Amino acid sequence: MNFNFQEILAYQALDNTVFQYLIAVAVFLALFLILKIFKNIVILRLKRLSEKTKTDIDDLLIKIISSVRQSFYLFVSLYIAIRFLNCSELFFKVINYLFFFIIAYYIVKAIESVIDYGAEKLVERRKKQEKELSESVVSLLKKILKAVIWVLAVIIVLQNLGYNITALAAGFGIGGIAIALALQNILGDLFASFAIYFDKPFEIGDYIVVGDDAGTVKQIGIKSTRIQSRQGEQLVISNKELTSARVHNYKKMERRRVVFSFGLAYETPTKKLRKVPDIIREIIYNIEITEIDRVFFNKFGEFSLNFEVVYWLKSSDYEGFIESQPKINLAIMEAFQKEGIEMAYPTQTIFVKK
Repeated sequence: MNFNFQEILAYQALDNTVFQYLIAVAVFLALFLILKIFKNIVILRLKRLSEKTKTDIDDLLIKIISSVRQSFYLFVSLYIAIRFLNCSELFFKVINYLFFFIIAYYIVKAIESVIDYGAEKLVERRKKQEKELSESVVSLLKKILKAVIWVLAVIIVLQNLGYNITALAAGFGIGGIAIALALQNILGDLFASFAIYFDKPFEIGDYIVVGDDAGTVKQIGIKSTRIQSRQGEQLVISNKELTSARVHNYKKMERRRVVFSFGLAYETPTKKLRKVPDIIREIIYNIEITEIDRVFFNKFGEFSLNFEVVYWLKSSDYEGFIESQPKINLAIMEAFQKEGIEMAYPTQTIFVKK
């Protein structure tokens, strides 16, 4: 019986004995079991640690480890177990390449998870700072980064397979130039959106003026920016045009400078003209959000004595200007009526010589 058992163990098939096959199977099962236990223990400990820590880095690690499928552990166990067998060089070469492909795949997937995590953190931080962030731009950046990682992974894999990367890169370069020429307008808007995002000449909610157009920025997209005008319509302007044009951003002002003028009748006595600057200063001083700069007798007009008023609005908000200017105008009218100062209007005096 002992002789028959040894004979069975010594039986050869495909250059390997039954004993070698049994060792390979035992190694495969043991490794697979160890890897499964290791994965479960690591995840369990990380979950416990995550409950005690304030950071969510451990959550990212749990996500990366959990994304590794059971097929990976099966293949790793099989890869090591096969080393105990006598196989052809071609077979080992194929297995090595498959193992390299799988490792590269999971490394790229782990980097993708890190990119997603970074994008999430960026969005959360901007929201805490109460700053708007274009999710379309973030999404596009994520896709570009992931595409670059995959391209690099493919190049590394092909290089390890023995392909001439230089010739391949040259081919990609020529193809890339052709695509870039065909899509130059779209790419121009795309890079312009990146310029707007990183340089931040304006943000969502800012009131801007571009040429003859003006309004509040509502959305900054990949190709265009949408602006809500004061008339109510939505203006769609390409990002390329915005980066090449002169943009007036009124939201960035700490305060707004306001200039206006008015005219008094030529019949106004000099004594009353001297009172006008003090009257205007007192009116503007009594309005909380305004600060007087200067008031002066500007010039002799065709039918009026013109005064110019310059004051500062202690806010960049255009609504503040809309509210303050009518108050100032009404107060001036009331003060002038009280003092008997007459506002000018277009008149023509005819002198008849007898």
